[in-house]
Amino acid sequence: MTQSTFASLQLCPPLLTALDQLGFQTPTPIQQRSLPLLMEGCDLLGIAQTGTGKTAAFALPMLNAIQDKGLRAAKKHPLALILAPTRELASQIFEDIRQYSQETNIRATCIFGGANQNPQIRRDRKNLYPDS
Repeated sequence: MTQSTFASLQLCPPLLTALDQLGFQTPTPIQQRSLPLLMEGCDLLGIAQTGTGKTAAFALPMLNAIQDKGLRAAKKHPLALILAPTRELASQIFEDIRQYSQETNIRATCIFGGANQNPQIRRDRKNLYPDS
């Protein structure tokens, strides 16, 4: 496999800036293989060990599409939903997405099952809908 950069994968400038600020220079093997396919709209099932960059592999194409197309969510209608089996993994994914999207207007929140969602939504409403 040829060594590539995130810029060669055609990510939008705000994502490239965030990745640079985070110190990410070179995509991992799972990212090199998955990003081009996902950015073309293909479905993909990827399996890799912990710590290999799977979150970036699926999140960056999603964030890139939202940013490039200028998509905006209507109130109470998210553009994307990511399900995770544990609170810990959900928190990790949320934090990664928050960091990757720091140079964009994209907003995210993390809501846990097994707890009343209303206080969680109220807590994050200003972040999700700054005009409310």
